[in-house]
This record gives sequence, C-alpha cells and structure tokens, in this order.
Amino acid sequence: MGKEWRENGRNCYKYYTQIPTRWMDNDVYLHVNNVNYYSFFDTVIGLYLINKSGLNITDDPVVGFCVESSCSYFKPLQFPEVVDAGLRVTHLGHSSARYEIGLFRGREESLSAAGYFVHTFVSRATHKPHKIPDKIRIALEKISS
Repeated sequence: MGKEWRENGRNCYKYYTQIPTRWMDNDVYLHVNNVNYYSFFDTVIGLYLINKSGLNITDDPVVGFCVESSCSYFKPLQFPEVVDAGLRVTHLGHSSARYEIGLFRGREESLSAAGYFVHTFVSRATHKPHKIPDKIRIALEKISS
C-alpha cells in the first residue's frame, strides 16, 4: 500500500458514513491516534452490515470475524473533525469478504488514511467458517468493485 492508495478518490467508494472524532481520540501529539483508525474501519463496516443487510449483531447465527487488517496513513485527523468513511468490497468469496476503506477529513477530496479489512463469516456457535448468508452477500455485492 502506498502510492496506489493515494490515487483513490472519493468516487472509488460506494458507501459513505460520517463518524465524528472524539476528544479522547487525540493523542499527546494532538492528532487521532493510529489505533482509532481501525475503530473507524470497524464502524463503517458494521453500520453498513446492520443498516443495509439487516445483520442482527446479537442474534444472527452467522457473524463476521476480522482476520486481517491494514492501514496506511497520509495526513492526520484531529478532534474536533468529522471523518467521512468510504467503503467498498474488493473480494467476495464463499465465506470471506475484503473491504477497502477510505477515510477523508470532512469533504476533502484527498485521503487522510486508507486500508483494508477482511471478514471471515463464521457460525456464532462454533466459530467455524460458514457460507456468507444471502442477505449479507446481496448487500456486499451492491458495493463491490
């Protein structure tokens, strides 16, 4: 990851949500600490799955576990700002999906950070890989590139 991420603009992402930064997100250097970027990734993915596929995070028998993630940082975010988090799916397998996320400061065109997040869908009861449920697959196909 590097130059190719920087070239991704807003039009590369199919779904957006806004996430406000919080006072506690800033570190001693007065910018959002790196660990919070992964929380932003988790938030945009979770909101998409809940709102667009109807995922019930407490009761559905199949859930997504993060098995891999990565982030590249280009320019810092700070409190108080609103992060515009863009999402797309770049791989949709039998039991896994790879999401790519772009984080933008407000309505800026250039990325503040970008990364990916891989879910393996598993049986809640056994934690063994499971076919992606149809309602989730349909929602993920809508943001596939």
